[in-house]
Amino acid sequence: MRLFVFGLGYSAGVLARHLRGDGWQVDGTGRGGAIAFDDRAAVHAALAQASHVLSSVPPGRDGRDPVLDAYGAALGARWIGYLSSTGVYGDCGGAFVDETAPIGHGRRNARSHADAAWQALGARVFRLPGIYGPGRSAFDRLRDGTARRLIAPGQVFSRIHVADIAGGVIAGLAGPAGVYNLADDEPCDANAVIEEAARLAGVAPPPLQPLADAGLSPMALAFYAENRRVANGKAKRVLGWRPRFPTYREGLRDCSATISPISDSAAPVRLNTDQRYCSNAVDSSIATTGTSTPL
Repeated sequence: MRLFVFGLGYSAGVLARHLRGDGWQVDGTGRGGAIAFDDRAAVHAALAQASHVLSSVPPGRDGRDPVLDAYGAALGARWIGYLSSTGVYGDCGGAFVDETAPIGHGRRNARSHADAAWQALGARVFRLPGIYGPGRSAFDRLRDGTARRLIAPGQVFSRIHVADIAGGVIAGLAGPAGVYNLADDEPCDANAVIEEAARLAGVAPPPLQPLADAGLSPMALAFYAENRRVANGKAKRVLGWRPRFPTYREGLRDCSATISPISDSAAPVRLNTDQRYCSNAVDSSIATTGTSTPL
């Protein structure tokens, strides 16, 4: 079996390691791949040999999907997957939302258009909430001093451990085309995650701060403007998927096993405020290609 990945980044890289361990060959573009996205001859040659294709590349600044624009006609009749975002649901006032909900009324209209376009190709579209895992968790924000606890009553977020994304996509290899939310079982206040990470690390959590006084950028404020709980029942029911890390507690314990004590660790390179507030979002930063960073 051979998978070609457009955007072999953080999440797709974890998937690739799992599949390679099962005997798959995985090639791709992006920082973890060996093929340049704009090397059309090499990409077409790889696609000709691929049994499965996955894209983790979100829309670019122009709102268009670069993979569909450049290679959509070459995808053909094979297994196709796309890593999308639960941001397509927009603000739901904290209510649970499943795959039957309308999309396109939130702040990620371009993502909604791309999501629909991949569906039209017969893809398995995996909608992801906040992504975390080793190297991208509350521990990292505590370590570099960017973790905050903000007073935002009623605000909740869903999240997904990167290993559970890999598990969901693998479950989808034998599943029917369609849309699947991959999220953990316990949406919660973001402060609870910071507090649990601080407890596990043996450090004091940052002080509470009113959202209005945090000096957030428009991008970060937009992140807090949407409030929803993501239902994961369809992926469980149809694909037989179950998260290894059903809540942030289990997920953080897994992350804590991969790090040294925060008090003894040297501070890494700091990310700016927007990157940190959106570090677990699907389209958090801009790659050197001019498109948003693959998941």
